[in-house]
This record gives sequence, C-alpha cells and structure tokens, in this order.
Amino acid sequence: MRSPAHAVHASLGATFAPFAGWEMPVSYQGVVGEHTAVREHVGIFDVSHLGKVLVSGEGAAEFVNNSLSNDLRRASPGKAQYTLCLTEEGGVVDDLIAYLVSESEVFLIPNAANSAEVARRLAAKAPAGVTVDDQHRAFAIFAVQGPQSREVLLAEGLPTDMAYMAFEDARWSALAGTVVRVCRTGYTGELGYELLVPWESAADALTRLVDCIAQRGGQAAGLGARDTLRTEMGYPLHGHELSLEINPLEARCGWAVGWKKPQFWGRDELLRLKSAGVPRQMWGLRALGRGVLRPGLTVTRENQVIGTCTSGTFSPTLKAGIALALLDATAEVDAGAEVMVEVRGRHMPCAVVRPPFVVPKTQ
Repeated sequence: MRSPAHAVHASLGATFAPFAGWEMPVSYQGVVGEHTAVREHVGIFDVSHLGKVLVSGEGAAEFVNNSLSNDLRRASPGKAQYTLCLTEEGGVVDDLIAYLVSESEVFLIPNAANSAEVARRLAAKAPAGVTVDDQHRAFAIFAVQGPQSREVLLAEGLPTDMAYMAFEDARWSALAGTVVRVCRTGYTGELGYELLVPWESAADALTRLVDCIAQRGGQAAGLGARDTLRTEMGYPLHGHELSLEINPLEARCGWAVGWKKPQFWGRDELLRLKSAGVPRQMWGLRALGRGVLRPGLTVTRENQVIGTCTSGTFSPTLKAGIALALLDATAEVDAGAEVMVEVRGRHMPCAVVRPPFVVPKTQ
C-alpha cells in the first residue's frame, strides 16, 4: 500500500522502503538533516500507514475502557489518550492512541502492522449496539513537529491553542473547507501536532504544509528521522520495546495502565507482575566511545550477560550511539552504571541512562 500523497513524496526526492505492508518515505535529503530540522525548526512526517479504527454506538467508550489498559474515564471528550491492547497474559498486542469523541464514539490509531488485529479483537468482544469499523484508508495522517510547528498551523488557519493530548475538528479554508482533526501530540518530544486529513485531500494538504514548513527553515522528514527522534526520547516502538513477549511493566509503561479499573484485558496478570516484580526492565544506554548501537546486541557486566538492546541508533543531537535495552533485574544496575555492549566482536563501554536522552526545547 502507498500513502495517498505518494506522488508528492516522489517529487520531493524521497527514498522509499517497505514498512508494515506500506511503501513509505524513509528519507529525502538525509536522516541527520531531517532530524536536526525537527529539533531546531520544524518538520513534517507522513504517517498515513498508522491504523484508524472507529468504535461507535451506545456504550462505545465504556467498552473501550473495559478492553484497553488505560483509564479512559480520566479523559473527557476532545482528549486523546495513550493506551495498550493487551493479551490476558499481559503481552502487548499494540500500543495506540484513543481519541474520545463522545460516550458513543472513540477513534483509535494503532500501529500499521497491528491495526487489523486490534480491530479484530475489539470486534470479537463488542457488545450488541457497538460497531468496530476499520477505516485504515479513510484518512491520511501528517505529523508537524518542532519548535515552529505552531507557526505552521497558524499560517494555515488551523487551531493550535489546545492542551497536550487534546484535539479539535476544524475546517481548513485553504482546502475548500475540508474538515481535519488536529491533535496536540507527536512522537518526537518536541512541540507538535498530528493532522487527520480525508484520504482524497492528502496530496493537497501535504503540498501546502511542506511549502509552509520550508519557509521556516524546516523540511519533510522520513521514517529514519522519526526513529532517531523517538529513540532520543526513549519512546517505545512496538516489536522492539513492546511485544507479546514484553509487558508494559518491563517497558516502563505502567503509567498507561488504569490500575484501579475493575476490568481490562490482561488485568489479572499485570497485577500479579506488579506485586511479584518483573525479571527485567527497560533502560537507556549511551556509548562512551565511537560506535553505533543496534537492536539485538548483547549487554554484559563483569563478563556476565545481563540483557539485550531492543533499539539502537546514532543520536544526531548527542553525536553518540544510544540504545534502549532490556536488562535483568538481578543485575541491579542504575543510572550511571557502566556496562559493555558486544559490537562486531569488541566490547563497547556504555553508560546506563534513564531516558530521555535529550530534553526537547519546546513541548
């Protein structure tokens, strides 16, 4: 599958690669430049591959709250919430954003690879009167991220004065009054917004946004920069820091669990793990010398294997190798401890860090 704005990306010189069944732009002029543009100015990402699932009908919000991990009752209509779809064994089917529109409407944005499975699980459990509609190709999603992201939206006449994780539906006058959903969120740590745009308006919307961003020293950014930015923030990526084998407590995502809720998928097992303690936990690693850290590398301490890197990259901001890693609880490491990572037959010294690695300039 392709983004509805694929032709626009091609005209910008994008390099494409397959990702979760989609052909997506990985980079345009280089990952480091795109990364830096987002940290210092503004960038735009096409993340239309993300899923879109509408849960609607009487009691839809209550059903979602009884299914997914976070407590949707803590949100009010017009707010979005990070949450998890879990198995009864506590594994993570996916992490996603839930947009609470009303008590009878919740719009979900899962990851591309897991969207169909999230929709299937919800549809299988939905009570009478609640429908689950996979709208994957109904909307494009563009993320405008960086210190000047607010200026870009204001220039386009779109709303910006909203709290973090709040959203608003607005008419985009420059696009013939097309209704778009604007949410104050993102995956980079910087000030940012995500725009849900009707599929058929995606190319025109992206063209306008790219032009507006270029006037402010920014540029289009691909999935390569998206990954370096999220790793600097220590944000999890499903399939790396979260999976059917990695539960929320191991990934330090317990804050996205409504512990006081009487019901959600996986609740009993997570309560057991919370009481007993998890055998491993997520930490950050920063290379103390030259070298790039990658997923799958072995972490040792005093010649004993204590864990594995789940994500790894070169940080353009820090100009150092960084990684996220699952480390054994028995190793009793803490921030500042030194460990070794095996890279191509040599041991690279790394400092244990509690993410984020980078503190954004604006949020």
